[in-house]
Amino acid sequence: MFDWNDLTFFLELARHGRLMPAARRLKVDNTTVSRRIAELERGLDAKLFQRGSDGFQLTEAGHKLFVIAEAIEQKMLSVPEALGLQNAVLPTGLVRVASMEGIAAFYLSAKFAEFSAATPGVVVELVTERHLINLTKREADISVSFVPPNGPRLHVRRVGEFRLALFASEAYLARRGQPETKAELQHHDFVDYIDDLIAIEPVHWLLEVLTPATVVFRSTSMAAQQTAVASGAGIALLPLFSAKTNPRLVPVLAEEVVVRRELYLSVHEDIEHVGRVRAVTRFLANLFTEEAEYLNRF
Repeated sequence: MFDWNDLTFFLELARHGRLMPAARRLKVDNTTVSRRIAELERGLDAKLFQRGSDGFQLTEAGHKLFVIAEAIEQKMLSVPEALGLQNAVLPTGLVRVASMEGIAAFYLSAKFAEFSAATPGVVVELVTERHLINLTKREADISVSFVPPNGPRLHVRRVGEFRLALFASEAYLARRGQPETKAELQHHDFVDYIDDLIAIEPVHWLLEVLTPATVVFRSTSMAAQQTAVASGAGIALLPLFSAKTNPRLVPVLAEEVVVRRELYLSVHEDIEHVGRVRAVTRFLANLFTEEAEYLNRF
């Protein structure tokens, strides 16, 4: 039978991936952490970590134990709160959130700064990719996406939506004129995504408005597109949450062109009740509800 106390050492090493930060967190030396992990592996007759030059990586057995150990930890931490005691333990640890580059850079990063100030024990890692991160493989703990991800035992819920609109710079409009109708858009220059590098089709939102005759700049990065538009390159369809951050951007046909995308919040069922994960999902769900007007109105 293994020693239950060794699970504490296991959790810290799994979270940090290296002996030194895990030992520092536990206020012991590296040798103690290494010894307790070896004893846990002997007690369970299972290899929990792959040891390499880049640190300690969980094995398949390690991943399974990690889910169980976190559930045990959360139950222990919830005891004071369940008993109504004043010394309830606040959530701590890392939470990895995956999202698309645009909403991560222009919206979520600022909001997570507010979250960190209110919940200093939880450190958010914000991951941006062009494709959907796989929560089932634990590539992240939480996903904020424009389409609902697929996977076994995922808790996926719609938490809001955001609006997109056409934007250009005043310099561009002074040079080329303000289009008065959607038909006139075909005579203008556009900034768009690179067709063959689009990983999630709903991100190619401009096609919902028109197929532009002239595209003068393309990028896989929404941030790069917005910078190009603000510099006078042309017109682009941008989310309000990003366009509002740049005063050089001017709405084009704001009443005629309305595009919306839904927001989905996803987490794996194995970890959705872990304190730090629950704190972040609660924050995000409340955020999208409270800021629905900001995300959808000029």
